[in-house]
Amino acid sequence: MDKPKILIVEDEEKIARVLELELTYEGYETGKAHDGLEGFRLFQEKTWDLILLDVMLPGISGIELLRRIRTVNTGVAVIMLTAKDSVEDKVSGLDLGANDYITKPFQIEELLARIRASLRMSQLQLQLQNQANAHAQFPENEDWLAVGELTLNEMTREVKRGEDEIELTPREFDLLAYLMKHPRQVLNREQLLNGVWGYDYYGDTNVVDVYIRYLRNKIDKPYGAALIHTVRGVGYVIKDSK
Repeated sequence: MDKPKILIVEDEEKIARVLELELTYEGYETGKAHDGLEGFRLFQEKTWDLILLDVMLPGISGIELLRRIRTVNTGVAVIMLTAKDSVEDKVSGLDLGANDYITKPFQIEELLARIRASLRMSQLQLQLQNQANAHAQFPENEDWLAVGELTLNEMTREVKRGEDEIELTPREFDLLAYLMKHPRQVLNREQLLNGVWGYDYYGDTNVVDVYIRYLRNKIDKPYGAALIHTVRGVGYVIKDSK
């Protein structure tokens, strides 16, 4: 079995070297870049399973590098490394498609756990996509989840509201699918984190609120009728109000 390949993009050479040594010891194959432009070049030259990406980089910032990566590859896992602990930085990275973030200084054991969780999630998504591709040849066998006029197909990863097709990021899709599998059931943040991000997720629970807002902007706001509802002090529920 091939070793997972991890690209480290970190301008602090001591930190980059420590990460390189630890990851190599854990059995990963690594590459290393000290600025954003070099990081983008290495990203283009090789297929990576995960990228550790510092936010503050010379050349181009980590946020800009993430944006460029996601324009050509939505599958590679990305964990943001940042010295900033503001919600704005976290949301910016998540909004552009980061899978996770960790704030410096961090314990290497925690980072390794997050890497394992992100790699497992990426592998699961790849398996689901392969199943969807294989199943796409037989559309008559497709099964759709439905709440009101909102429909979702896990095999083809299609989402529609009425006749309109709605584009979602992989994480938005997974969250919506989880909600639609539990219609009219109030789910708290911990249930949603465990069901969508996995039990190994170490980040803040407010990531759920962030992604609920993203979903509402795409599936509710343009249509004037809400399907995702907040139950104050408890969590969220998806239901047709008609």
